[in-house]
Amino acid sequence: MRNLIFLFFIVLAISVTSCRKDFSTIPSFGQLEFSRDTVYLDTVFTNIGSATYNLKVYNRSNKDITIPTIGLERGNSSNYRLNVDGIPGKTFDNIDILARDSIFIFVETTVDVTSVPDPLYTDRILFDNGTNQQDVDLVTLVQDATFIFPGRDPISMEIDQLTLDGEPTAIQGRFLEDSELIFTNARPYVVYGYAAVPANKTLVIDAGARIHFHDNSGLIIDRDASLKVNGTLNEKVVFEGDRLEHVFSNVPGQWGTIWMREGSKENEIHHAEIKNAIIGVLVDATTSSTPTLTLKNTQVYNHSNFGILGRGTSILGENVVVGSAGEASFAGTVGGSYDFTHSTFANYWNNGIRALPAVLVNNFFTFTNDQGQEVIEPRDLTQANFINCIIDGNNNVEFIPDRVDGATFNFNVSNSMIKFNDINGSFTGVAELDFTDTNLYQNITLNGFADFRNTSANDFIIGQASDAIGLGDPTAAAQVPMDILGVIRTLNPDLGAYQHISF
Repeated sequence: MRNLIFLFFIVLAISVTSCRKDFSTIPSFGQLEFSRDTVYLDTVFTNIGSATYNLKVYNRSNKDITIPTIGLERGNSSNYRLNVDGIPGKTFDNIDILARDSIFIFVETTVDVTSVPDPLYTDRILFDNGTNQQDVDLVTLVQDATFIFPGRDPISMEIDQLTLDGEPTAIQGRFLEDSELIFTNARPYVVYGYAAVPANKTLVIDAGARIHFHDNSGLIIDRDASLKVNGTLNEKVVFEGDRLEHVFSNVPGQWGTIWMREGSKENEIHHAEIKNAIIGVLVDATTSSTPTLTLKNTQVYNHSNFGILGRGTSILGENVVVGSAGEASFAGTVGGSYDFTHSTFANYWNNGIRALPAVLVNNFFTFTNDQGQEVIEPRDLTQANFINCIIDGNNNVEFIPDRVDGATFNFNVSNSMIKFNDINGSFTGVAELDFTDTNLYQNITLNGFADFRNTSANDFIIGQASDAIGLGDPTAAAQVPMDILGVIRTLNPDLGAYQHISF
């Protein structure tokens, strides 16, 4: 009991002293200092809340001061929200700052672009009044967008769950209507949940379009449906998350994937940039003799799992750059057919340990049966060709052809540079990694110096010191005569998606 009474008085003393103001102050005299004179809130989409920004307010004087008022110039009608020293609101009275101390002000906004006359929305934080008044500007750009919600409008967005193959799923989303099957470049698209393309329909995305996905969102191309991404050299199509603030520009895992389901057909992606998802592009099985996905002049990078994951499918790639990913940049699994020319696979993932190489191909499917046993089921890898490519990264081994018996395993790598430094001897005696076998490998450069411009920024343009210069097969280069930037490469082709430049 005595201990309980003692604890009670300690708690009471703390609560009393924490509420006491046992110091005297003088009114602010107009000489506050600020960590910045303008708070620029990065571009936001209409009706989507911004990130939180901070402003630090300093009292450099030797006196404890009280600021009589702090508030937004627009008052309660402002679309900005403040938190002053832990207190939320839009106006504040009698805020104390000790001598040579400071306080934090946090700022957020949500703006409906239709309710403001100018997309550049501004306000001011006013400190004090009269001759002592000081201010800090607030500025943000509000961008209009076309929104695609699971329930067709924000009110019902929690309702629809996708039904695939006649079975309900846990995937939140809906099938696009005919009127929604062309994405133009007039304004950005913001997708909540998964936007699915119905069977026998095609989603066409025009050059210059920008598609932004919310968390747990993406595209699904259903059986017998198609995706046509018609970017150009000067007007790329961009797929990324819906947070436009600079701090989110290189954050992986912000959205789901572009999923081409088993049986989707004749998908094409030209001149696109696909970034910051869980899986950039997921392509499932096909029975067609034509590629399920044709991918040209496209960058796929900064994904938390895979850049491109093929599962028993067919992919044709030219001038493709597949950058950092938490597992593999490109994985051609469960067999299939994969054909890449003048492509760069460079996995410089720096957000944790990466177990897989930049490029992985295999010819089997692994699953757990009803008895809890792991079962390996062979599947034919009819081809996996890499011509005039660079396969590189920050692991020692960046290329693994993983074969099991019982199914076809055909692959070939020619005129390519491969990072493969088996320092532990883990792959000694693996026939598929005998780089002297001319049936599998021709004109291979092992562990060459790529001289990428900036791997941390997924910028894989090669410089003048690159060992990849001039090593391309001219016959293959003639089929892809320009690099991803439109530079002619036919006379002296370099490896990878880029001809070299001087930095």
